[in-house]
Amino acid sequence: MALARALVSRPRLLLADEPTGNLDGTTGRQVIDLLFGLRARHKATLVLVTHDEALAKRCERVVRMADGRI
Repeated sequence: MALARALVSRPRLLLADEPTGNLDGTTGRQVIDLLFGLRARHKATLVLVTHDEALAKRCERVVRMADGRI
């Protein structure tokens, strides 16, 4: 429900901090597909925080942080 509430107003900026962290694999993939689809459809910016390398590879730009440094 939180995801639906956040997306209903079609924001231009989507912030997602570990959006699949507590989800099973299938549901996690569905949520990510939804976020990327909405980003493309509404020409929004998606800022995604993840430890999942496979998910990071789907992003257009990756900024890595290690030991508090970018």
